[in-house]
Amino acid sequence: MRLSTRPILRRVALTGAALLAATAAVPQASAAAPDDRTAAGGGLSAVIRYTENGVPHILARDYAHLGFGTGWAQAADQVCVLADGFVTVSGERSRWFGADAAPDFSLSSATKNLSSDLYFKGVRESGTVEKLLATPAPAGPTENLEELMRGWAAGYNAWLAQNKITDTACKGAGWVRPVTTVDVAARGFAVSVLGGQGRGVDGITAARPPGTAGSPTGPTALPQGADPAAAAEAAREFFDTGRYDMGSNAVAFAGSTTASGRGLLLGNPHYPWHGGRRFWQFQQTIPGELNVSGASLLGTAVVNIGFNEKVAWSHTVATGTPVNLHQLALDPADPTAYLVDGTPERMTRRTVTVPVAGGAPVTRTQWWTRYGPVVSDLGPGLPLPWTAQTAYALNDPNAANLRGSDTALAMGKARSVAGVQDALRRTQGLPWVNTVAADSSGGTLFTQTQVLPRITDELVARCSTPMGRATYPASGLAVLDGSRGDCVIGSDPDAVQPGVFGPGKAPTLRDAPYVENSNDSAWLANADRPLTGYERIWGNVATPRSPRTRGAVEDVSAMAAKGRLTVADLQKQQFANRVPAGDLAAADAAKACSALPGGTATASDGGAVDVSAACGVLASWDRTTDSTSRGALLFDRFWRKLTASTPAKDLWLVPFSAADPVRTPRTLDQAAPGIGRALADTVAELKAAGIALDAPLGEHQFVVRGGRKLPVGGGTEALGVWNKIEAPWNAAAGGYAEVAHGSSHIQAVGWDGGRCPVARTLLTYSQSSNPGSPYYADQTRLYSEERWVTARFCERDILTSPKLRVALVRERR
Repeated sequence: MRLSTRPILRRVALTGAALLAATAAVPQASAAAPDDRTAAGGGLSAVIRYTENGVPHILARDYAHLGFGTGWAQAADQVCVLADGFVTVSGERSRWFGADAAPDFSLSSATKNLSSDLYFKGVRESGTVEKLLATPAPAGPTENLEELMRGWAAGYNAWLAQNKITDTACKGAGWVRPVTTVDVAARGFAVSVLGGQGRGVDGITAARPPGTAGSPTGPTALPQGADPAAAAEAAREFFDTGRYDMGSNAVAFAGSTTASGRGLLLGNPHYPWHGGRRFWQFQQTIPGELNVSGASLLGTAVVNIGFNEKVAWSHTVATGTPVNLHQLALDPADPTAYLVDGTPERMTRRTVTVPVAGGAPVTRTQWWTRYGPVVSDLGPGLPLPWTAQTAYALNDPNAANLRGSDTALAMGKARSVAGVQDALRRTQGLPWVNTVAADSSGGTLFTQTQVLPRITDELVARCSTPMGRATYPASGLAVLDGSRGDCVIGSDPDAVQPGVFGPGKAPTLRDAPYVENSNDSAWLANADRPLTGYERIWGNVATPRSPRTRGAVEDVSAMAAKGRLTVADLQKQQFANRVPAGDLAAADAAKACSALPGGTATASDGGAVDVSAACGVLASWDRTTDSTSRGALLFDRFWRKLTASTPAKDLWLVPFSAADPVRTPRTLDQAAPGIGRALADTVAELKAAGIALDAPLGEHQFVVRGGRKLPVGGGTEALGVWNKIEAPWNAAAGGYAEVAHGSSHIQAVGWDGGRCPVARTLLTYSQSSNPGSPYYADQTRLYSEERWVTARFCERDILTSPKLRVALVRERR
């Protein structure tokens, strides 16, 4: 690799064409690659132009070369995190890290390495990914995507071969190895099933027939005798998007609301700050073919959310339930066979052996049916015991979907929101997200085009089991009678895959003044134009919205009404840090506090606590979670305790009304008994931790990078803050001392009539996971200071960057 600052590039106005000519002059060579096509297609190369904050702009002549540059650049920033993920999808975590240790949850919900390995090794040994790769488009991946993945693997491998790893997280580790195209595709498969099989890994690998160790016995209609209400609540909690470590806000404004008459987009995904589900920021260019900037999930070869010169888009985690269950009637003579219309079908054994560090290999058997794997639970609240009469199989159509990156690639080439919608229609690859988009002509789009099992309300009415009649209305989780052939899931004529809804059924809204989503259902994408008429599996209608949705709709509808909006207005919205729950409840909570006899309240442990000082702090709080806000921490701790212990129906004097969903419920019941207890517990907690009741939030919500304490604004889901931040409470460390997940790759994008989009971005946790990198904490400092990165999209902006560095990267023998 040749790497230099090369200021002469700016003086001679070096163009992309000249750079491509330079790559063409590089001698052809093949990397010592371990797999099928990487070696055969040798001589890959790319030009990487780095600008401020280490953002790479990758320039290549075709998709294989573009993938090469992308894999190289990702490895340079994230090699240890990437290598850890490849250990996961290879089913080798137990071999390297021990069977009982926990993965980082980035590629599945497995609680231990052993269950993760049993699942992923089963996927690999069954040839699942290879079969999907071999499926012709549109049901399978396109040739362009396959070339990108092939190039990505070659680029990652070339970086490993030509560079020394300095990150102590994996320096000298035996588990860092070259990868294959199949490894890259397997990582994409894991992302696709994150909302389905990936969330049921423990239950899939633990399912055992009756009579074997750990298996249940006896008949059951509802699991372990659970009543319908309990099953419904367990399913609701399991699929509640507010409880995920992934979420998002996104809003698009139409030209009628903007100063330029062109569209605007603000994307604010909420993702983990650590581990393998981080975003990574970059630009990809094939002259005349593709030019797109944004961010990808690590290990992905495409821009997942981003913008080009004509259109910008973001995604939000959707409410569509991406799986369903089939309740099996088992053959009385064989609990590993099930009946369909009275005819027995034998389950398929998938026996997997996993090597374990310091111990004997572990061999387990998984059981698969025509519907999918047998599963023993969906989380601890919803056991699904395998008895002599009954078992449950999990149907996840995304286990046959390797098209997500094709969807992203097609969106990156779109020229309008109509083009985005067409890309979604043609590729149908998004497994668990909505799409929000705006374009330079002033158009907007919200659509929930995602891969969902084709579960209609009519099918559920005919074919639900007793458990399904409880869980489907509450959560969209259908439990169908697997013994009846007439309960088979149908297909739509516009679907590229059997058993799923076609894009024509997806809730969609085009060209509204604004479209917004904050992880509630599609119903209030625009409060003035509610979306209805979709099947329950897509989401609910006319039900209470989360505080974050309510606050977001209030904010963006007011912005649209104000008009003359610019990118600067999007930036202000991102860091407004308004607390909708505070606006609703803080004043009444302060009054309830002041009304307590003697200024004391009884804590959960029965002790009396003087809370009088808290009353004034709550009353004078500015209702924000700015890092300088005094009273924000007090309200945060109080509100978490109150809402965790007191049902919503007991908190509000004005109940929810579907006719006024943004403003209801409201008016805190000052007489609610939980208020005093939550105040007492909060005051006692903060006093014990030595934290002043009016301490600025940033003194106790922060991260430490390079020995420097960086205050962090924003707030938790229960507060309803747009700038969502989730951090574990650690009083001994000073409060919220590290962010677990929240605002991640933020983009504010618009157009002003010039040739280049107007874009401001921010990667909250920064580009590199290596503490020795200059890009380990630079954007985290910007986020702490509520500052942005000016995106460099056009060639002239890239080439005039004062931080420009150019790398010509290539394979070597």
